[in-house]
Amino acid sequence: MTSLRVATARDLPALRDLLGSAHLPYQDLTVAHLADFLIAADEYSIHGVVGLERYGDNALLRSLAVRPGNQFAGLGTQLAAAAEEHARGAGVATLYLLTTTAAGFFERRGYDVIARSEAPATLQKTTEFSSLCPSQAICLRRNLHHQP
Repeated sequence: MTSLRVATARDLPALRDLLGSAHLPYQDLTVAHLADFLIAADEYSIHGVVGLERYGDNALLRSLAVRPGNQFAGLGTQLAAAAEEHARGAGVATLYLLTTTAAGFFERRGYDVIARSEAPATLQKTTEFSSLCPSQAICLRRNLHHQP
């Protein structure tokens, strides 16, 4: 298992680069978001990232990305599990996400495909929902209180 840590302001440029290279939204990412972003990194580079945007007891899981050289080694699974645990510890009951490429990965983790309109209004008003993620992105939800 790779060691994970909370992202810092120093990480922001590298995070934006990683997310951009993975074709994930990064344009709205600010230092204020980083308290809920976890990264896998060594002293030279960031190998993976995952983030949350919390809105009461709901959160948007966003920005799960792993560098190509680190893929298929379980790092994405580790990051997703860490984000879920971080969310539970912060009092989040339900996670939501939008994806164009990873629905199967998240379904295997216990997420259910839902209509985008079923997400809470607070999430639908986020930049990610309203403008950054394309309308064809699949929306998924996972209740954290009923999952191991």
